[in-house]
Amino acid sequence: MALDRLDDPDHPVYSMGQAAELLGVTPAFLRSLDASGLLSPGRSGGGHRRYSRHQLDRVAELRELTEHGHTLTSAAEILDLRADLDGERARHAATTEERDRAVQERDTARDERDTARRERDTARRERDDARGGA
Repeated sequence: MALDRLDDPDHPVYSMGQAAELLGVTPAFLRSLDASGLLSPGRSGGGHRRYSRHQLDRVAELRELTEHGHTLTSAAEILDLRADLDGERARHAATTEERDRAVQERDTARDERDTARRERDTARRERDDARGGA
């Protein structure tokens, strides 16, 4: 359904004026991000820039970093590195979960093997006792 896109943080719905107003930046700042390749907004049918919520978040982070003395290029690199780090942390967490499940499955299999061996040994003793007592 078309309304589902409203919940999509990557769907470009904000005009440049709306984005600038929400972020407290000038349209010229947004244009400069586009021109430098640091942000690639979507385009409307008429060619007007449209920004997604994720892009608005990125602009806010870029602005914050530039206010702390970083150039736009270094601010973008910092954000890219943070995103890479977040991705690696997520992959590490997934790998750790997978390893933990494998260890648990291994331990369960060992417990089942040990139980089967005990049952087998008990059955052998009972069989041997029955043979010896006859």
